[in-house]
Order: sequence, then C-alpha cells, then structure tokens
Amino acid sequence: MANDQKKTKLRSAAWFGTNDKNGFMYRSWMKNQGIPEHHFQGKPVIGICNTWSELTPCNAHFRQIAERVKNGIREAGGVPVEFPVFSNGESNLRPTAMFTRNLAAMDTEEAIRGNPLDGVVLLVGCDKTTPALLMGAASCDLPTIVVTGGPMLNGKHNGEDVGSGTLVWRMNEEYKAGNISLHEFMSAEQSMSRSAGTCNTMGTASTMACMAESLGTSLPHNAAIPAVDSRRYSLAHMSGMRIVDMVHEDLKLSKILTKDAFLNAIRTNAAIGGSTNAVIHLKAIAGRIGVDLSLDDWEHGKGVPTIVNLQPSGQYLMEEFFYSGGLPAVHRRMGENGVLTKDALTVNGKTIWENTQDAPCYNDDVIRTWDNPLRENGGICILRGNLAPRGAVLKPSAASPHLMKHRGKAVVFENFDNYKERINDPELDIDENSVMVLKNCGPKGYPGMAEVGNMGLPPKVLKKGIKDMVRISDARMSGTAFGTVVLHVTPEAMELGPLAAVQEGDYIELDAYAGKLNIDISEEELAARLEKLQATRVIFKSGGYEEMYRERVLQADEGCDFDFLVGCRGAAVPKHSH
Repeated sequence: MANDQKKTKLRSAAWFGTNDKNGFMYRSWMKNQGIPEHHFQGKPVIGICNTWSELTPCNAHFRQIAERVKNGIREAGGVPVEFPVFSNGESNLRPTAMFTRNLAAMDTEEAIRGNPLDGVVLLVGCDKTTPALLMGAASCDLPTIVVTGGPMLNGKHNGEDVGSGTLVWRMNEEYKAGNISLHEFMSAEQSMSRSAGTCNTMGTASTMACMAESLGTSLPHNAAIPAVDSRRYSLAHMSGMRIVDMVHEDLKLSKILTKDAFLNAIRTNAAIGGSTNAVIHLKAIAGRIGVDLSLDDWEHGKGVPTIVNLQPSGQYLMEEFFYSGGLPAVHRRMGENGVLTKDALTVNGKTIWENTQDAPCYNDDVIRTWDNPLRENGGICILRGNLAPRGAVLKPSAASPHLMKHRGKAVVFENFDNYKERINDPELDIDENSVMVLKNCGPKGYPGMAEVGNMGLPPKVLKKGIKDMVRISDARMSGTAFGTVVLHVTPEAMELGPLAAVQEGDYIELDAYAGKLNIDISEEELAARLEKLQATRVIFKSGGYEEMYRERVLQADEGCDFDFLVGCRGAAVPKHSH
C-alpha cells in the first residue's frame, strides 16, 4: 500500500499542495484547529458528511459514530474532517421530510464538490437522509462509503415486543374501533422508542439501509446492527479505515452503482418485504449516477419470495434480524436460488457474493428458507391502467390477499384535510367493499408527497372488525405501515392525471396480480372531466423553496428529483475563492 499511496493523485492537493498565496491561505485557516503541518503533505482528506441533529431523533447519536469513523481514518493514514448537512428527520419535519430530500441532496453535493475532499463517509439513518446523501454524493462521484446509525432496540409494551411506527398504526385503529381506551393508547408512547436509532421495523429507514448494503455502498452487516450495539462502532471504525484505501484505489461510486447493483437492490427489497419508498429513492439515486432505471425494472422482483419475517409484514424486529444473520444471510439465500447478480462490486473491493456466500443463518423463522417464505411473491407490484397511465405501486407482503383483486365504489377525498373532516362521520356512505380514494397528496399537490396514503379506516367500518380496505392515492406511506394501499399514482392529481377525475360512486378495479388499475368510465367521459378541471385549475405561487419545489419536482415514476439535478456533474476542482 505504501507504493500505491505515493502514486495517488489527491484532489485535496489542489487546495493544500501548493506553496503560494492560495496554499498559504487554505492551510493557515485549517491550522487554527490544531492540525499539524504533516497532515497536509499527501494524506487523503476524508469528509464525514454528518446528518446529526437533535431534531432528527434517529440520528441523535451520530456524534459518537463520527468519532469512531475518525479513529479509523486516522489509523489508515487519512485526515478526517467532519461537516454537517441538512438533516431531514421524518418524525418532526413538516409537511414531510420528502419535501426537503432534494434540498439535502443539493447541500451534500455542493459541500462535497466545493471542499478539499478526496473521499466521503456518509453518516445516514432516518428515512430520507440515506437517499438524499447518496444522491448528492453520486452527482460528485468521489470514493464514498455509507455508515448508517442502526435501528433502535425492540420496543417493549405489556410484556410484548412492539415495532416503532407499526405500533402507532395498529393501536390507533384499535382506539378508533373502541377496543382500547385513550389511556391504553397513550401508555405505549414511551414503550415504543426506548433507545437511540431508527425504526426497528422493516420501515423505510431499515429498507434504505438494506438498499445501501445491497447496492454495495456499505460494509457487510451495516444495515442491521442495532444502534447501541458495540459492533456498530466497530463497523464505523472499519468504514473509516476502508474509505482511505478506496481513495488510493480510486474506487468511485460509479464503479459500484451499476445497473446490476440496482437490480440486486430491487430483488432484495422483495426478499426483505421492504418499503414502497425504495421505488422512488432508487430511481433518484440511479438518475444521479447515470443508470437507466424505470418502473419496469421492478419486474425483476416478481417471483422473489419475502423471506424476512419482520414487521409490518411479519412478526419480528430488526434486533432479531441482525442476531439471525442480517442481510448477508438473505443475500446468500438469494444467491443460492439464482436471484442475485454475484459479481456486483462492493466498497470493500469484493463482490457481493464473495461477501455473503458463506454467511450463516441462525434462525430460520426470522430469515425463512426459500421453500417456506412469508409471502411467495414479495416483489413490489407495479400497476398501470387508465387510472395510472405512468404507474402506481402496491406492497404485496403488507396487503390482504383477498383484496389484491377487488372492484368497488369510490369514496373520494379531494385532499387530506377533506379526508380528516369526513372520515369519522357516521353518515359517511362507506363500507368495507368501498375503495377509498385520496387526491392532491402527490409531489406537487401536498407538496412533498407525504406519507398519508395509508388512510385510517372509518370507525363505522373498524367497529365491524374490518382491518383493511383498498386505498388509492398519489401519496406515499410509511414503510412501517401496512394494508392494501395503492400509492404513487402517476401522473398525480395536481398535474391533472386521471386520479383528479375520479368522482364519488365511480367503480374502480384493482387486479394486483395482473398489474392493472382502472376506473370504469369511458375514455370520452374521462377526457371530458379532465378538460373541465383544466378550465378551473389553480397554479399555486407561494414563493420561496416551496414554489421552486412545485415548479421543478419530477413525478413519482421519475424519482421525485428536481429536473435540473438529474445526472452526474463530477467533482472537478472549482476555481479559487480568492
């Protein structure tokens, strides 16, 4: 390695490697932090891109993780420099963290490109922080490694393990049905979140951690080690060491984020029963690195069984997933059954199969065998039809089998406020055979495409013991949620997609097995309704970031990135600042 290090041309040398006015200035101000002279003499400078924030509880322990990454970087002969980027936490940020995902990606991209960095460690955890930072880093294409913060410990309530997020949806429905009291509902609040870390279900945070590992951008086992487990700190240290070697090897993201890597991630999402949000995020990441990924590519997940028995689709939580072997055990079973592209490269310089071919599984009920799956076909269903010409999605592992093929009358909510105003009305004309339709909650309509698609059922239906109904919207839903929920209907209602034309009482047909979603009206009637809506369409002018967002955000099938951010712009050294 010593000889390789001498040959490495470092990007940071354009700042620190010259004996002139500019070199003087760059080095001098950095030295006010106590950095010694020899650190500017040919050592790789590694940026630690940190999404720590006390307003993002999932990432509130990242300062400790960053210190372990720094130790690893120093041990390997690099110089660590930690910097913050916008931390868009799911639990507090309104109207939705998705609204600022692209903003965080812009922050990340410009911070990487504009600073003297040779490689980057991305500290991510809460849902949108993982795709946001990967998007920004992909547009720069430096050597990059992902370190996630890890999931919380299992929640404990009334002597049982409970899952974060999933518990909220379930208990809220039980309360609305009159099965539990308000005190019983609120008593679970502290029980659900009892340690640092992300949601401990296979929600979006855990899904995107698994996607990062499946794409090859993190070390093996990164996805599942609990946040408070000492092995999380060991992995952070090893990741710090590894990024220095990646700089010397010139192992950039473009060598890892290939089409095969994305297809591996799609099939992994089926095997783990992952979040529908991965559909949008993987498309956005692929768009940044220049990989052509479309909704049709999710057909590669068809026929892949869900073998990870985790909530919300199954029984267990992320703690058990890690103790049972974690994602490497899943990848081994995928590889043994012909649904893993084995030669895809990962950040440790080995292929995904070299990393996982001998991975043990310690519990076949948590990580099922191929012939005993939780769900025989776990791949995300891509739906199309006259209601969703450019597509919609449904998660079969979280849906009710008897509703996967369904025809019912539409009960229409024009927006989320309209839904909240009407859903508890005992006079609402709705029953378990109805199809709940929610409009104007897409990227431009909400704005930000909030996680409101898993509309709670009306109390009058819940009191009959009904647990699920078909729900359709242009919104997203939390990866911790469940139900027969059709999401991401594209084009969205705000853009006058066919969803905007649905009226109360229209019959809607869902056939998830055939990938169909249709409204039972003629083409002429649909066109006439949309023409009438066009005449009364209102264009929102709110000013500020919101106005830019509405004008430039792409639709769900395109990844909801900003149109001007798609693509890899590289990390050429910018002009001097003085």
